[in-house]
Amino acid sequence: MLYGILAAATALLLAALLAALLRGPGLRAGVVERRQPGAARRRPVPLLGGVAVLAATCLVAWAGEWTHVAPLGDGVGGLLPAGAAVAALGLAADVWRLRARVLVAGTAVAAACVVPYDETGVPAGILAAGWIVLVALAFRALDHADGLAGTVGVITAFGVGACAAAEVMDGLAVLLSVLAAALTGFLMHNWHPARIGLGTCGSLFTGFLLASAAVFTRAGHGLGEGAGVLFSLTALGTADLALVVVSRRAARRSLLRGGPDHLGHRLRRLGLTPQGTVVLLGAGAFSGVLVGVLAHTGWAGDGAVLWVAGGALVVVLLLLRIPVYGPRRITSSQVRGQLRVRSG
Repeated sequence: MLYGILAAATALLLAALLAALLRGPGLRAGVVERRQPGAARRRPVPLLGGVAVLAATCLVAWAGEWTHVAPLGDGVGGLLPAGAAVAALGLAADVWRLRARVLVAGTAVAAACVVPYDETGVPAGILAAGWIVLVALAFRALDHADGLAGTVGVITAFGVGACAAAEVMDGLAVLLSVLAAALTGFLMHNWHPARIGLGTCGSLFTGFLLASAAVFTRAGHGLGEGAGVLFSLTALGTADLALVVVSRRAARRSLLRGGPDHLGHRLRRLGLTPQGTVVLLGAGAFSGVLVGVLAHTGWAGDGAVLWVAGGALVVVLLLLRIPVYGPRRITSSQVRGQLRVRSG
């Protein structure tokens, strides 16, 4: 217990310090994203905050493993190398704008390497690997608003950590507490208006590590009830991803084309402030995580998980009614094509 508190405090301070130090290099290197807090101006946000979270989490967790004070346990030790590889792929995407299919393929390979097939079986293990990829991409999508991905990550890390503690997986519980602390240190610089962003590096790493850890805690349980608990633990990210996919399909837009169509964007259109949006979505994430923890520990039945799924569905259907896409722009080539048709 004492080591866990010390490790979390170290990760928090280290992530906060590294995030502050990496802001300048990120701006000078041009690794930035422009976010719009209002209609008046746009501001550059450096995207190296994920490097700070990655470094703080790995250094503190590996220190516990190396000193044998808090060993991660059989199989769990592979999560950090795989997560670091996914983070490196995300950093390459932040710097060089890799194609989405490259991110999906790389994350899928890493997920396939960490799934405990001896406990899940091969068919369920393949499904688990796909779910890990889905959650990692969902966390990447959540990084569209200041403080959102970090806040949801902290809440989810505490929930999955509680599930790990219930399974007496102390090393995994310590790892998740270290991740939560590192994200908290990062959030000191990411709360609106953000001075540094998580980026693809940090968001993929966070989602991958949380989803993989959740799979470890549910390995050996039934497939149906396990899927319900896993969904509850990550219900907010799943709802956001579903909302984006459905809305873009309905508008006949490419799924890979960005747009102001996420949960946070739509709530902002209803008049919520950036801070209020994060607080509201954080409360939604906490509700799903709480139900997942209670279902995992046996304090809640399968019906509670169905309530989470139903609530997520209602939210998606209601927010789909909010218009987010402007009129489609007609390119010069389309105009010339229309003129040729008319003249012919």
